[in-house]
Amino acid sequence: MENPDFARLVYLGIIAVVLIGWFVAQARASLNKTLQQASIWGLIFLGVIAAVGLWQDISQTLRPRQIALASGQVIEVPRHRDGHYYLRLRVNDAPVEFVVDTGATNMVLTQKDARAAGLEPATLNYFGRANTANGQVQTAPVVLKSVRLGEITDHDVPATVNRAPMGQSLLGMGYLERWGQIEITQGTLRLSR
Repeated sequence: MENPDFARLVYLGIIAVVLIGWFVAQARASLNKTLQQASIWGLIFLGVIAAVGLWQDISQTLRPRQIALASGQVIEVPRHRDGHYYLRLRVNDAPVEFVVDTGATNMVLTQKDARAAGLEPATLNYFGRANTANGQVQTAPVVLKSVRLGEITDHDVPATVNRAPMGQSLLGMGYLERWGQIEITQGTLRLSR
């Protein structure tokens, strides 16, 4: 232990002894109640220390970070606790959250996300077919005016809208290949141009 750390520890120990001594002197008549209150405050103190120590893990679990580095030319995304990578893009100026799916050929929008991006799913022509783990589904090809990730905006991006219900829009290889390099290392997805 370094000297400054040891000095701090001694200082905090002296303060703790003084505070405990004061509590005992003040509460000789009701020592049982004082010990109960001290225990409660001790548990609260330990709970706060645990929450502060775990906050980074908790906040990343609740909302994984999406970091843009080097003037927006590099995007780094941590793996979510469910094992997938999620990216929030602006599709025709609407925020849409995607799950990265390297097994998907195209960018695939849910009906809800297509509506948010200004498309009307009911008027689309669903002549396309896609084979999924749940069987064959009908798809409608569309061209998105703009897709923005970080500081990078692409125009006239081909995508499909899935007619079948989906829980999440998919970010497939059709869009990912627009980035010069795709790398997954130690739980981090890195896209760079």
